[in-house]
Amino acid sequence: MAMVRIANSLRPLVGGVAEVDVEAGDLGAVIGSLAATYPGLAERIIDESGRLHGFVNVFVGEVECRTLDGLSTPIDPDAVVAVVPAVAGG
Repeated sequence: MAMVRIANSLRPLVGGVAEVDVEAGDLGAVIGSLAATYPGLAERIIDESGRLHGFVNVFVGEVECRTLDGLSTPIDPDAVVAVVPAVAGG
């Protein structure tokens, strides 16, 4: 199973945990698995058209997934995926 690290701001949607194990596949399937288990989480990661929100960064290992294959990025069983919403302010 792949491990998904959840940013602090999203943890209330996953019962407060920092890490969640999900079946590997591609990134879209990983997010789908998260969505099925944790209602409301997917809407914070992908938009209505099924694309990653511009204000959310998803890393596979050390690499942001947009520089890979986006939601088609393969996720190995030993992969670490990190979901990190952008922080803005003034």
